[in-house]
Amino acid sequence: MNDRLDFAFDFDLDELAPADAASEEAVERFWSGDLTALSHHHTTPNGSHSFVVAHDQSATWGVPGAAQVMAIAVARDLTRFTFTLETSHHATVSFAQAWLVERGCPPEKIAKIRDGLMKPADDLTVWVERQIRESGTRYEVLDNHTSDSDPCETWTLTRDSSAAQEPVRLFHEEWNHDVGTYTMREGAFADVGAARAWLDDRSGPLPEPPEYSDHNGAVVRARIARIALARSAGASATPKASLDATRRPLAGPVQRPVQGRLL
Repeated sequence: MNDRLDFAFDFDLDELAPADAASEEAVERFWSGDLTALSHHHTTPNGSHSFVVAHDQSATWGVPGAAQVMAIAVARDLTRFTFTLETSHHATVSFAQAWLVERGCPPEKIAKIRDGLMKPADDLTVWVERQIRESGTRYEVLDNHTSDSDPCETWTLTRDSSAAQEPVRLFHEEWNHDVGTYTMREGAFADVGAARAWLDDRSGPLPEPPEYSDHNGAVVRARIARIALARSAGASATPKASLDATRRPLAGPVQRPVQGRLL
């Protein structure tokens, strides 16, 4: 299984030209040698679109704290022999997936992460990630940070347009390399200053959103219970995937078949 991306082959763009200046610039900046595919989806039967989530190793050499997850969206138009290419960096896989879903990728397809990577530690993590992945334009990302130091973590600071109370939401992801798992939690704050104060001193637990305990709390608990049941059924039906604790922290045309595949 080859997880390295070969741009020309996997995206099948040799005979196509960039459709716009933004796509041309994206191609010029694109270097597939630094990317490792984490998840991907190609539309069928003819594969006019490709959606990829990848870890960008080059981000670990640049500005400390830079987002290390890249989302890539490619669309081909064979009537004009052109393509568009968009890329975006995110601190976590779930926000990269949300960006791709907004561009037409089915959420259940891009949610499938390849084997051998760290796994969610609990059902709440799975639920929070699903909420992000299917959020549409709900969360406005204000800032994010990825840390390789102890603890290994990322956080994404957002503004939740659907929140009636404490609209600034902090999504905090932390890895346990010893057991090959990670947790994702959502915190709620009245304003950005309060969220940054928590990040600076970590004097208490991440405050849960009000809807976790208000009249919507039963809905949240029911959804988490369904996730727990599905995870339990899946674990009993399939062999346990191997874990790789070395993961670094982690951003209708006429068609023809895509000749290459990422994995």
